Amino acid sequence: MIVENLLKKKIGEYLLNKYSITINKIEIIKTRKEFIGDYTVVLFPILPLVKLNPNRIGQEIGKYLKENQNFVEDFNIIQGFLNLSITDFFLINLLKDFDENLKFNYDLKKEFFLIEFSSPNTNKPLHLGHIRNILLGDSISKIFKEVGNRVHKTQIINDRGIHICKSMVAWLQFGKNTNPKSRGLKGDLFVGDYYVKYNEEFEKQVKELISNGMSFDEAKKNAGIFKDAQDLLIKWENGDKEVINLWKKMNAWVYNGFSMTYKSLKVSFDSEYFESNTYLKGKKIVIDGLKKKLFYKKDDNSVWVDLEAFGLDKKILLRSDGTSVYITQDIGTAFLRSKDHPNMDGMIYTTGNEQDYHFKVLFKILNLLDYPWANKLKHLSYGMVDLPTGKMKSREGLVVDADELIKSMNTKSKSISESLGKINDFTDSEKSELYEQVALAALKYHILKVDPKKSILFNPKESIDFNGNTGPFIQYTYARIKSLIRRNKNKLDFNDIKLSKKEKVLIIQLNDFPSVILNAYNNLNPALIANYCYELVKLYNSFYQSSTVLGNDQINSFRIILSKKVGNCIKKSMFLLGIEVPERM
Repeated sequence: MIVENLLKKKIGEYLLNKYSITINKIEIIKTRKEFIGDYTVVLFPILPLVKLNPNRIGQEIGKYLKENQNFVEDFNIIQGFLNLSITDFFLINLLKDFDENLKFNYDLKKEFFLIEFSSPNTNKPLHLGHIRNILLGDSISKIFKEVGNRVHKTQIINDRGIHICKSMVAWLQFGKNTNPKSRGLKGDLFVGDYYVKYNEEFEKQVKELISNGMSFDEAKKNAGIFKDAQDLLIKWENGDKEVINLWKKMNAWVYNGFSMTYKSLKVSFDSEYFESNTYLKGKKIVIDGLKKKLFYKKDDNSVWVDLEAFGLDKKILLRSDGTSVYITQDIGTAFLRSKDHPNMDGMIYTTGNEQDYHFKVLFKILNLLDYPWANKLKHLSYGMVDLPTGKMKSREGLVVDADELIKSMNTKSKSISESLGKINDFTDSEKSELYEQVALAALKYHILKVDPKKSILFNPKESIDFNGNTGPFIQYTYARIKSLIRRNKNKLDFNDIKLSKKEKVLIIQLNDFPSVILNAYNNLNPALIANYCYELVKLYNSFYQSSTVLGNDQINSFRIILSKKVGNCIKKSMFLLGIEVPERM
């Protein structure tokens, strides 16, 4: 951004001095490949203010920059666009000044954010949809830290409610006192099987009741296994010791399974909140809000909030029997987090876009409650991860299991790495580490390179392609650069040299890195970094194929320095995506 900002400043000064006009936004883009130049000034927004044709004002600005500024070498004008060529001297110095540690001044207020992600239910294992959530939350946390903020990573464990009781009742009826160890399964997979088993049995019983003359709606309410699950829920809420112990035992199995998956993904949290604790606080807040007439009670004793004045609907907060709903827990969780972190400047919730409306309602309720932090909440909304067969359905077992996916990626990574024949001198532990790094890079990059707002169609049969715009391709380029640096025997020193077009383009691409990070931060979008990195890698490989990098002259020294800084930028980009880059491949 250094060059763009400098150009905007100097063009602004010229227009102010010559025409006494101030333009708030001067548009500058990279020059298209088919034209001569490095940066292009879009002249059309300027024309109405100076009342000149584009060629005339373009000539004036171009001539002024060329004759009065030492960083513009030449210019040309094509149909309302002013193309500027930057001097080699300026670009070389730009490269020299490019911070080795990639620490940039983003000129932002340093703040403290809580970032919530993952937040699973304890009735099923983590699947591909959770992976997108986890990877987005983890990457955003890293990006927020990178621009200078403090970050606290947290999750809410949805460990109560009828869904949890469904797994519990299925285990009671069909589990025969088995446990994860006796079946050789991770705890979350084990419990998830019983959630699927519940739904199979429920559908079977509903069909039987319908065949005996009952309506579909009646059958759903009267299915024996559903009544059993409801009974467990009532007993749980009443503190039944036996039910509570079962709930604790099965949840412990699930927590252990979750922790193993997080470890496989190399993701961690700073704190965890549990719905079984937060819903009680939420209920108290709702009752207090009712007393203050922020909410209202219906004839059946259910408690509601009317948000129609804000373009939203009426929303139930407590059922007629006094039990909480999903949003009640979220109210309680938000309050407890603010209490635990009174100095927080904001909170970001990472969830799928099917919850967009839910969070609009939640944020408005928290505003009505007049919490000072309520206007500092954001929702990182992302599109669903669907299968070719349609939406994933946990209750039917139609999911891509997170652990199985990671395992399959590891297997594929091992197969491809060994087939290339370049790791024969690696120790077994080095090979194992490489397989893991490549597998996670393939998975994480594949997910994060897509704009969060867009859905992902994931075909588990096709898995992930290791060619083209992929994490392993970027890793391989980094390893190539590290190999060049290790092999270089030349003193890294140079004076004036003539830059090739590809070298200029690379330096300009490096110059964009701080602004890309800032845009990713402002837009909650790691894909901007992923795609920037891929473009940088493509440019570098094009340069590498057409240039001799190793040698004993000043040009080779410059190219090693350029390669080194490109490598640093690749490493930092991938780090912000939660991806490691191996030194050798």
